[in-house]
Amino acid sequence: MQQNVMSQNNSEKPKVLIAYFSWSGNTKQIAEQIKEVTGGDLFEIEAVKPYSSNYNTCVDEAKKEKENNARPAIKGKVNNIDDYDYIFIGYPNWWGTMPMPVFTFLGSYDLKGKTLLPFYTHGGGGVQQCYKDFVKQTTGSNVKEGFIANGSSVGRAKPHVEKWIKDQTNITAAK
Repeated sequence: MQQNVMSQNNSEKPKVLIAYFSWSGNTKQIAEQIKEVTGGDLFEIEAVKPYSSNYNTCVDEAKKEKENNARPAIKGKVNNIDDYDYIFIGYPNWWGTMPMPVFTFLGSYDLKGKTLLPFYTHGGGGVQQCYKDFVKQTTGSNVKEGFIANGSSVGRAKPHVEKWIKDQTNITAAK
């Protein structure tokens, strides 16, 4: 499979991966803000079978997958995941937890000993089980405090993203 990671240029800073799943674009915006701050590599977690662009249909698909504890196939792979010092993993709150493709992503790699920073977006549901389920899927990893943003505020979130990154890592803003 083709590796679809957009590479960073600065090798002097800690090596950062920003893996994210985004349906509406909100989580992608936060991922891009993290990239601006860290200079990290972006990897989009995409289901092989795309979700409907119709909100209600997508909600039904996501609910069915959650009920079936599905692990849908995802596109691409991060071939060099061991090279990363920090791995940011983002996703929207779907039915109170992570979208099933994120479960697939997490189950595809040995992340023991890695420093993981989850970030989530929501449309009013808050964090619910997003953090707890993430921690359960990443046993043996160093999971830092997560960042959460309401979808309506992602456009104004960058100062909060910068503060969160500074508080959780030794990463300073990319120049």
